[in-house]
Amino acid sequence: MVPKLKILTFKKRLLVMKQIYLLVLFCTSLVFSHKIVAQKYIGAGNAQGVTVTSSHNAKIYPGIYTASAQNTLQGEGLIAKKMEATRFLTQAGFGGTLDEIDWIANNSIEKWLANQLAMSPTYLADSTQMAYDIGLENYIANGGDSSNYTYRPDARHTSYAWWTNTMLAKDQLRQRAAYALSQIMVISFEGDLAGYGIGVSDYYDILIRNAFGNYKTMLSEISEHVAMGAYLSHLNNPKSDTANNIHPDENYAREIMQLFSIGLFQLNIDGSQKLDGNGNPIPTYDNNDIKELAKVFTGLSVGAREDGGNLYFYLGTWAADFKVPMMMYEDQHEAGQKTIIDGHVIPAGQTGKEDIADAIDHLFNHANVGPFMAKRLIQQLVKSNPSPNYIQTVAEAFNDNGEGVRGDMKKVFSTILMHPEARTCAAINDPAQGKLREPVLRYTQFARFFGGNSPHQGGRYFNYPSFLRDRVDQAPLHAQTVFNFYSPAFSPNGPLANANLVGPEFEIHNTRTSIGYTDMVYYWVESEILFLSYSSDALNSHITTSDLTSLTELAKDEDALIDYLDIYLCHGQLSQNTRSIIKNQLNALDPGLSGIDAKIRLAVYTVMISPDYVVLK
Repeated sequence: MVPKLKILTFKKRLLVMKQIYLLVLFCTSLVFSHKIVAQKYIGAGNAQGVTVTSSHNAKIYPGIYTASAQNTLQGEGLIAKKMEATRFLTQAGFGGTLDEIDWIANNSIEKWLANQLAMSPTYLADSTQMAYDIGLENYIANGGDSSNYTYRPDARHTSYAWWTNTMLAKDQLRQRAAYALSQIMVISFEGDLAGYGIGVSDYYDILIRNAFGNYKTMLSEISEHVAMGAYLSHLNNPKSDTANNIHPDENYAREIMQLFSIGLFQLNIDGSQKLDGNGNPIPTYDNNDIKELAKVFTGLSVGAREDGGNLYFYLGTWAADFKVPMMMYEDQHEAGQKTIIDGHVIPAGQTGKEDIADAIDHLFNHANVGPFMAKRLIQQLVKSNPSPNYIQTVAEAFNDNGEGVRGDMKKVFSTILMHPEARTCAAINDPAQGKLREPVLRYTQFARFFGGNSPHQGGRYFNYPSFLRDRVDQAPLHAQTVFNFYSPAFSPNGPLANANLVGPEFEIHNTRTSIGYTDMVYYWVESEILFLSYSSDALNSHITTSDLTSLTELAKDEDALIDYLDIYLCHGQLSQNTRSIIKNQLNALDPGLSGIDAKIRLAVYTVMISPDYVVLK
């Protein structure tokens, strides 16, 4: 309940006005007769001797952060801004540090966004190489023989780099955008790329670089990257040879349409499916379109070797310099005319690279791309079930950034994050609002807020969370298939399915992974094990610990502790029921056996596994 100020009668208001008038005259005389030494104002600590009364001091719950009249002067009324900031940083980043949250609360989301959009990128490949160099140096210092260490960066070094950048990189929005894109334009270490840390990192850098660039450039660059060529098998994809029953591989041709650009069915600008005369969805392409597009992606092979040796078609990834795009071998490229989706003709007589550019340009300009990508990215950042209006607004931003440019990703991400469905209280109360936080993002938020130090890795945060994959079926760049960890159309049985709503992240939320997540939180909180690297890659200790010492003073008051965790982890959305459960658990601790530390750990643990935290509204 919002406090109601006392309503003065007309006579009293008149008396007050007279008093104010006399006060103004008096103050004016002082201005002309004395030099002004300092300005005085009321509020933000300057409230000595001032009392504010109201008809009611609302206590939504028995805590310290309540809607009281006095709080309008003490600054407590700004707590809502911190809640807003923490929620925003879970959408636009990997969760906020205390400094980041306070900065936004004291400035604005708009200023933070403008700063982020102007910030230089932090690249993953550079960090991966640095992690490898540090790991090798530590391995030798630990008595290892350098010849026994992996001879190039692999999946673990990329993981070290990813977690370090997630913890330390200033360009949080760009990093978060790239992670979202990596779950749409998927490649993975789960397969033949496990030993190619620089290769996968360099691919990820395309997403980092173009997260604020143009979608067409991004689509072109991923299509010609060796890692994508190896993952979706258009590396060393030869032209047709009917005599030997050889036909172009169709894998990439299918996925660039289905997953990276236009989807399976024709869409209206608001993301709804177009229907034929019988009320059925209209497919965007057929099998012949796939076969024709597959011809376009023939003739590509390794563009450079790390050892500088000779190049030839069928050269494998073992020799590839992944930082150089695939090159075209014209004698292996399918010549002749090709007719792809919507009857678009790619003429005969072009080079292989010209055919690819023609095809990508046609896909990029397809009417589906705006609404298709809009919905996918909204689902990644904000909510699982965006309204048609939300999708349309973002799709229109994709189609035209206001300056006649199509595919401006900076405009797309800004529009997603500043839309009313992402920012307003009314949207939060919508039953269709929100999404299940994926396990990785729960982990990153906890780590960035409660992260300790990592002195044994030179101040970096080396983490190879194989336990993350094993327990919750998710780890960055480790999707089991090109279809990501979960389908954007997945709807779990029960209320969501009954309401025709989707919950993509619920596809990896089951009995096993739920228990796995609670186990992980236990390690972070009770054992204070936050990150783990290979022991051979670290000096003295391969563990980065959690740091909950900031909660020590708060823990002397259960309500204050719960309030704090509610603000910074749950964005003020902890329910009365959950709050009561947590408080009862804290009160049940035996004060003779359990100290402040036990209270802190139990409070953080129960908040982190609560539905109020796990579901982002």
